[in-house]
Amino acid sequence: MSDPQQHLNRDIKQLIIDALGLEDITVQDIDDQQPLFGEGLGLDSVDALELGLALQKHFGIKIDADAKDTRSHFSNVASLAAFVTARQAA
Repeated sequence: MSDPQQHLNRDIKQLIIDALGLEDITVQDIDDQQPLFGEGLGLDSVDALELGLALQKHFGIKIDADAKDTRSHFSNVASLAAFVTARQAA
């Protein structure tokens, strides 16, 4: 994995922790491929909304909550990083 990609993944992990107030979790505790919802990190739909707003504000991107593929972008840190990279390039 490239260094900029690792940096982006780390930024997203820290954003998840900060935006959702996950005080007992560190960046190292979140694996890039770990599911963010359900059995993984255990986030719910309210967390998804808060995370979406935080991502938009932090990275200056637009997220369409009604788009069919939006949910898949939020499956794990790696998919979120790819989504952010694509949105910033657009």
